[in-house]
Amino acid sequence: MTQLKVIIIPVTPFRQNCSLVYDEVKKVGAIVDPGGDVSAILDAIRQSGVTVEKILLTHGHIDHAGGAAELKETLGVPIEGPHEEDRFLLDGLAATGAQYGFEARPVTPDRWLKEGDRVTVGGLDFSIYEAPGHTPGSVVFFNRDNRFALVGDVLFQGAVGRTDFPRGDHATLIRSIKEKLYPLGDDVVCLPGHGKPCEIGQERRTNPFLNA
Repeated sequence: MTQLKVIIIPVTPFRQNCSLVYDEVKKVGAIVDPGGDVSAILDAIRQSGVTVEKILLTHGHIDHAGGAAELKETLGVPIEGPHEEDRFLLDGLAATGAQYGFEARPVTPDRWLKEGDRVTVGGLDFSIYEAPGHTPGSVVFFNRDNRFALVGDVLFQGAVGRTDFPRGDHATLIRSIKEKLYPLGDDVVCLPGHGKPCEIGQERRTNPFLNA
């Protein structure tokens, strides 16, 4: 089994969990959700000694994708994800950035992702699950061998993603969690877009939003 390692790099005023996910043996990885603070992300990459081969996006909100265009240019690597339903968010990043007072540029992924796709990072293999609700194009990256999932803003420790943004839908989000995340297994550790990692079984049993 290829061992997966994660370095979390909090970015933007929203303290979003940008992460460097990598194959421990090959020291090859991906940057997930570079929302901004690109210099901090580049510093973390240098300190890690990891070669970044791609950028992954779980969804199109600015705190997850605002730095993607700049990072892609700097590293010269492709962007994979999210689902194309989030194109309107990625197209509107500059305007959204202006609203929140920080710079961002529109970005178009090199590869849109959909249910059943696979993404490789070094020797790591991720299965893609569509998980709309927080945004219409949110996706989850699941590495079965390491029982690990990158869930963006779908699920949090004790909470779920907000659905008061354009094209958000609470009922759809809850259905995504129960139909896409639950079947992955109670032992699966999720890295959300904000806050601490959580375990699917613990959230299934105790998360008030899932047991209302």
